[in-house]
Amino acid sequence: MKKILFDLTDAELTEFLSELGQPRFRMKQIRDWLNRGAPNFDVMKNVPIDLRKKLDSVAQTLPVSIVKKLESSDGATTKFLLELNDCEQIECVLMRTSYGNSVCVSSQAGCAMGCKFCASTLLGVKRNLTVSEIFSQILVAQWELRQDKFSDKPIRPNGDANNNDVSHIVIMGTGEPLQNTENVIGFMERANHDMGIGWRRITLSTCGIVPGIKRLIEWGRPINLAISLHAPTDELRSKIMPINNKYKLSDVLAASDEFTATHNRQLMIEYILLGKKNDKGETELYNCTPEYAEKLSNLLRGKNCMVNLIPWNTVDERDFASPSGNAVHRFQDILIKNGIHTRIRRERGNDIGSACGQLRLNNKKGK
Repeated sequence: MKKILFDLTDAELTEFLSELGQPRFRMKQIRDWLNRGAPNFDVMKNVPIDLRKKLDSVAQTLPVSIVKKLESSDGATTKFLLELNDCEQIECVLMRTSYGNSVCVSSQAGCAMGCKFCASTLLGVKRNLTVSEIFSQILVAQWELRQDKFSDKPIRPNGDANNNDVSHIVIMGTGEPLQNTENVIGFMERANHDMGIGWRRITLSTCGIVPGIKRLIEWGRPINLAISLHAPTDELRSKIMPINNKYKLSDVLAASDEFTATHNRQLMIEYILLGKKNDKGETELYNCTPEYAEKLSNLLRGKNCMVNLIPWNTVDERDFASPSGNAVHRFQDILIKNGIHTRIRRERGNDIGSACGQLRLNNKKGK
């Protein structure tokens, strides 16, 4: 197995290069490339070609390598399928938006949550990611952004083709972050320290692991917390999210309220809108009927929260369906009427299957 240079300390990298007969100053040159997210040694133009070839035979730059890269038709979203050193695969997504460049990262290889509407959990969970493996996803995106200005791609949604820094992080990719809490906290600390990404520009999404939320409260950083709710009753939520059998809605929301009160942050509630096909092949509403909109309003009334409505993104292996636009807007209208701050999430990268787990699953199936 090749040595991962990004994971070495400066002293270890210096020693490694010394064993290859290289002077001490090479460490600083190579470290600079590693910190930029260099995907391979060929891009290190100030390093002698003979050394680059030698390094390529015995080492790799990052703990992840790109297996596949897909770009949306509007050029705003890039999705990466990445391979880890043990051949497990993960995904991350770069989203160029009007407010900056956001990266959605994975925290585990696979997922154990078993949510009935999600592609990520179909292959189960393989293992937790290390701090370095999570952080490297940011570097992959950062490297991509730095290449934008040398390409013939159109100006990005933020209006600046030279805006090549990651500004926001969303821990909302494959895996449950609060089943890998300490490594995820280590990653956020590193992103803040090494890349200067402010706490209020980091969002962590969880299915509702109550001890993990309490650990975030103890940690004490004012990040944004998002709860994958997806149902307003324990009965319905337990049907589509098995984690609800362990942590009930009341416990999840109580812990979330404590977190938001500690940091005076608005809680994000994620609510995926699901339909079901009936015997006639027609789509019937599942968790997004007017009745459930009223129940969700009652559950959240008076809370400092914002509901992010997410029309379901089709997964072949799941038997749900996307509700009509009219149903989506009717659900939103009921929430707004009841005083609940809500928005419909804009679809990004729908043409490249940007929903969690889709690219990894399709690659495993050979699609």
